[in-house]
Amino acid sequence: MIKFLDLYKQDKKLHKSILKEINNLFKKGDYILGSKVEVFEKNFAKFCGSKYAIGCANGTDALTLALKSLNLPKNSEVIIPAMTYCSTAFSVIEANLKPILVDTDKLSPNISVHELKKKISKKTKVILPVHLYGSVSNLKEIKKIIKNKKIFLIDDCAQAHGAVDDSEKNSHKKIGSTTDISCFSLYPGKNLGAYGDAGIITTNNNLFNKKIRKLRNLGSEKKFIHDTVGLNSRLDTIQAIILNKKLKNLTKYNVKRRKIASFYRKNIINPKITKINYSKSCVHHQYLILIKNRNNLIKLLKNKKIQFGFHYPYAIHQLSVFKKRYKNKHFKNAEIIAKNSISLPIDPNLSKKELNYIVKTLNEF
Repeated sequence: MIKFLDLYKQDKKLHKSILKEINNLFKKGDYILGSKVEVFEKNFAKFCGSKYAIGCANGTDALTLALKSLNLPKNSEVIIPAMTYCSTAFSVIEANLKPILVDTDKLSPNISVHELKKKISKKTKVILPVHLYGSVSNLKEIKKIIKNKKIFLIDDCAQAHGAVDDSEKNSHKKIGSTTDISCFSLYPGKNLGAYGDAGIITTNNNLFNKKIRKLRNLGSEKKFIHDTVGLNSRLDTIQAIILNKKLKNLTKYNVKRRKIASFYRKNIINPKITKINYSKSCVHHQYLILIKNRNNLIKLLKNKKIQFGFHYPYAIHQLSVFKKRYKNKHFKNAEIIAKNSISLPIDPNLSKKELNYIVKTLNEF
């Protein structure tokens, strides 16, 4: 069986040192927002090139906390892509705001800047692009559109740890350092993943930093003093220990993911298969292909013992929870990805033999 992602194999060499630090934590006992959380926040901020990083319970909370920190009027509009995970839309609603959907570019996971322009209204207060599959949105063009407007830019970086903002020419700035607020999920399967739920937020604005720190801790800076309604969304110390260890390998594994994606791009040669366009610095959290008779390919992959995934089988407006909200709305490019895409194995440690086997299977389909 070729696994989609083998976390045990990927992290095996780290397990001994992780367990040693967790054993020390048992003696110390600072399980919630302990000293290792602060260490991870500083290390992640340095990795991204941002001034501040704030750990939280998960990626959905990261987005919700970021939006709540802006103190926007109820039902202010937040523009998001139609193709993303449900968390992007849910966080907007949890913050008492209104999600406005925009299609992706053709054969692309990223929000269409052309379509985005059309959706901006007087109620638009946030543009929230998603760097889906690790492919970086065109932040430069989005910034041009909202220049001199009172619109915040928050990016959903849940799948883009370590990617570079290549929308800026000759830029070496990493995602997480180039917008008002950036939000990361640290779910186990991410490029940087914990062994449970976890998330982190980055910003260069100290006012946002202070607000989010308070919001994640039940609206409190000092124990028993609560002057705002917050969330119970703290990064626990055990996850911070694990993430600190894994952060050191992130760049290495991102390079491996890019090589796998390049191998797929060059060697999958089948007229039935359409490839998606990814940004130059994409860190390939996922590698998707499009195929019209998807069910037949699924049967073949199962028969050949090749694991696969869907990211995602429904666009936001197609989810049952949103069908009334977006009744009669269509987002053609997002719908094509939802209907025809399949995600190929992207484990950084896939062998050349395994990759050849996957490509051979696809080319013979």
